[in-house]
Amino acid sequence: MHSSSIRFLLLAFLGAALVDEAVGGKSFNLKPFTVDLCDSVPRMLKQIQNTALPSSPEYAGVGSSFGIDLGVLKNLQSEWLTDFDWQKEQYSLNQLNHYTAEIEGLTIHFIHERSKDPNAIPLILNHGWPGSFLEFLPVLDQLTQKASTSAGKTVSFDVIIPSLPGFTFSTAPPANWTYSDTARVFNTLMTEVLGYKTYATSGTDLGAAITYAMYDQFNTTARAGHFVFLPFFPLDFAQLAAANISLSPLETIEEENFVQWNTVGNGYFIEHTTKPNTIGLALYDSPIGQLSWIAEKFISWSDPRAGTPPSVLNQNEILLSVSLYYLTRSIVSGMYTYAQNANGFATDYVKAQTDAPMIFSAFKYNIAFWPAEMVEKVGNLKLYSNHDFGGHFPGLDNPTALLKDLREIATYWVD
Repeated sequence: MHSSSIRFLLLAFLGAALVDEAVGGKSFNLKPFTVDLCDSVPRMLKQIQNTALPSSPEYAGVGSSFGIDLGVLKNLQSEWLTDFDWQKEQYSLNQLNHYTAEIEGLTIHFIHERSKDPNAIPLILNHGWPGSFLEFLPVLDQLTQKASTSAGKTVSFDVIIPSLPGFTFSTAPPANWTYSDTARVFNTLMTEVLGYKTYATSGTDLGAAITYAMYDQFNTTARAGHFVFLPFFPLDFAQLAAANISLSPLETIEEENFVQWNTVGNGYFIEHTTKPNTIGLALYDSPIGQLSWIAEKFISWSDPRAGTPPSVLNQNEILLSVSLYYLTRSIVSGMYTYAQNANGFATDYVKAQTDAPMIFSAFKYNIAFWPAEMVEKVGNLKLYSNHDFGGHFPGLDNPTALLKDLREIATYWVD
């Protein structure tokens, strides 16, 4: 029997305190975790209700061109008060298998859902900002089920979704904590805490930088990498032309989206990287402030067709994400991740030190774009898929496409 199976049988029958001693490894204090934030909700709702917003825009006609539209924000505020039900959402979250483990002095929260297939591939999904483990829930159950790849190969996954250090239920890391540090901790989670000898890894946004570090630095254990984002600064139109890279009509739109983000959409990035305390503390005890800051990203970084199939991104999903940030008091520590990794985008495209397969998924409305010619410079690219629906949060924007691409890991998987 696989060591991870032994560990979780012991967790079920002996209790969390005995697991590490019984398995014979280091003590990681592995134990089940229950989401329990209801006591803080009445205060949050009172603050939402007491927050006054302007009755009309200070400058008419600007819409969302200078940030979140006032009408949209007021509509979200109203839904938060009248239709959003945290207790219902919390009950749903607690139907999943949550755990915490102590690794390098940090409490790491994660979800672990296991396939019934003994040959399932272990898969760790790394979120970014302003995401959380929530953004992968639409594909979680299906990933654990047996399915077929495009070539007819059977595939299912044991799925692990950790909360990044400083996000939601994972404790904030010390100063100067890098993506490589998180990659090391997550590799320990996969191999020593959960007992997997090898695994696949996937990441979005900040999570892509962590996934790339795992793919590059832990090349004997991270044996496949899937990406929708890269920790390499994208090229502009002139640089792409200089590299003799021509773009299709879809790729041209995607490149225009990057140019737009890099021109007028990266103010948050500069603020988080240089002055996270200023904006973080300003928003720390303001649910409407956090809603304005975060909802604007979900809306502007997603497909304009959000909420229509295959998208599952609606206002309730946005309110759930913001509620989780506010109720766990993680807005400041999440922002600090940018300042701790100020050089998170590399300008030199360097090949990862691994022969593990790489899969890349591009989505039409993501905020950055890498053509296949650039992706293959940094990894052992085996499959490049480009989707004309979806954006920066593919688990919400286009879960169907994300699920399909993740399953293709099995096509190239060698344990």
